[in-house]
Amino acid sequence: MYIQILFKQMNIEDIIKTESHLPASRRLIISLFSTTSWANERVSEVLKTFEISLPQFNVLRILRGQKGKPANLSTIQDRMVSKMSNTTRLVDKLITKGLVERIICEKNRRKVEITITSNGIEFLTKLDPIIDKVEHEITKNLTPEEIENLTQLLHKLR
Repeated sequence: MYIQILFKQMNIEDIIKTESHLPASRRLIISLFSTTSWANERVSEVLKTFEISLPQFNVLRILRGQKGKPANLSTIQDRMVSKMSNTTRLVDKLITKGLVERIICEKNRRKVEITITSNGIEFLTKLDPIIDKVEHEITKNLTPEEIENLTQLLHKLR
């Protein structure tokens, strides 16, 4: 005898526990917020074991992407996924952890540049396969074509 388990896919109304039918645009926006929160929680859970936050991780990846060139706080802020983050505070925490360093220009003391340290590069290298696994887990229910289509649709939405 085969036991068939039916998985009911919850729609957004079920998730937010409303009986009202929502307009399509509101359903989309709430779905985006809900999915963003869900994905952030999954990645944050993994990063927490390494004593680093998602915004700090984002700063490290931005600095690694500079390929050895320093970045100023404005550049980092512009490239942040979440613009709500206090970049100065994030950088200060990463400096304390020895993952980045702040360089003050001798000619113009107001000019501050940030670089990732070798410890920061090594830290990210250790995290890369773990984050790859989490990202794969988050997207496992989508085909490569669906991932590409969804990425294009989100780009179009922005």
